Amino acid sequence: MLQLYYYPSTAAMVPHIVLEELGAPYQRVLVDREQDAHKAPAYLRLNPNGLIPVLADGELVLYETAAICLHLCDTHPQAALAPALGTPARAHFYKWLMWLTNTLQATLILYCYPERYVAPGNAVGAAEVKLLAEHRSAALLDQLDAELARHGGPWLLGEHYSALDAYVFTLCRWTRHFGVTPPARTRTQLGPYLQRMLARPAVQRVLAAERIEPPLV
Repeated sequence: MLQLYYYPSTAAMVPHIVLEELGAPYQRVLVDREQDAHKAPAYLRLNPNGLIPVLADGELVLYETAAICLHLCDTHPQAALAPALGTPARAHFYKWLMWLTNTLQATLILYCYPERYVAPGNAVGAAEVKLLAEHRSAALLDQLDAELARHGGPWLLGEHYSALDAYVFTLCRWTRHFGVTPPARTRTQLGPYLQRMLARPAVQRVLAAERIEPPLV
């Protein structure tokens, strides 16, 4: 059985939603960051970076959120959570997947954990990193909003719901406490988009399983 190593409200929410959309049997394994379980030797054997999530598929162990999502899409093609191989739509799927993980998520990590990128105790430096990351993230949210407006469809790829939407939803949640720039939910296209995501039964199940409290987005 598939096993998802997760902690609530982290990037693990992305494959968590994908797994619920697939309807495949899987087991959730809580990695309690409050107890530093992600730094324990047993977990580091799964992911030497000490980051969450990890997916175990039999003998196969994967980390990196985007890689996990691709694997789940490829091993469950009947769910059609990614466009067909070799098509222009698949190429755009790859583009947006890499953009989400390497551009938007990487910038939001700076916002969420600014203390990691300055010397210990440098509160002023951490605050500056956080502020700059928030401004940069806001510009990236505008890019997402513009893409939704461009094609007019309900999902990131247009009419076709995909694993990308689980990724967009999760990252947009991370902006809910923006203090200087508008969070994702305030944008013309992203606001209704996030409500469509919240209405999906798979998303509702994940929020319940992870015991997510309001504000949800």
